[in-house]
Amino acid sequence: MARPDGRQPDQLRPVTLTRGWSTHPEGSVLVEFGATRVLCTASVTEGVPRWRKGSGLGWVTAEYAMLPRATNTRSDRESVKGKVGGRTHEISRLIGRSLRACVDLKALGENSVVLDCDVLQADGGTRTAAITGAYVALHDAVTWLAERKALTGKVEKVMHRSVAAVSVGIVEGEPRLDLCYAEDVTAEVDMNVVCTGTGDFVEVQGTGEAGVFAREQLDALLDLGVMGCLELADAQRKALDS
Repeated sequence: MARPDGRQPDQLRPVTLTRGWSTHPEGSVLVEFGATRVLCTASVTEGVPRWRKGSGLGWVTAEYAMLPRATNTRSDRESVKGKVGGRTHEISRLIGRSLRACVDLKALGENSVVLDCDVLQADGGTRTAAITGAYVALHDAVTWLAERKALTGKVEKVMHRSVAAVSVGIVEGEPRLDLCYAEDVTAEVDMNVVCTGTGDFVEVQGTGEAGVFAREQLDALLDLGVMGCLELADAQRKALDS
């Protein structure tokens, strides 16, 4: 069964991670999963939220947003609507949880990093692209802190593992990796897999969009997700080494 873009079922879209895309943040990455493009910036502030002061622990959080014309039709800005939507809250919290899984908050010291993930163009997998790109932006921000001797531990102590994410799903009865929008909207099963660079799970979100799915289908999707995340971890390493 042919995929819309001609890929094999277990093939990622072309992935690009461009560091330093934005001038002002301590870390910034433009991440591209095919036609999906997300700008991830990491902003450092000295100190932590009031409820965390005196703990000796740092903090990492995230915010996610989509430009009005990131999709086929224009969407109103949530700032104009006067409230942040439930989907936006959900994705912001997912990104924050995922990135905290790769950080030793004690070694970070009482510093905060806010990860802003703004979707410039959406073609499926925006949240997984955001997590993958935000990891690289966060790494650059932590390196920035280290250069200013503002960490209580070394960069490799703070960033003690890598984190990446990818979407998987069952489309026309076939397990597929890294769904584009045309596949995502017709998927019988839709899942997001967040993994470390060694293949351990950080979070798995999955649902039967058009019915239920069997254990063997779940296993197949998880295997695809881990494989995709390991490939993305390799892309992250190459980006950070460049």
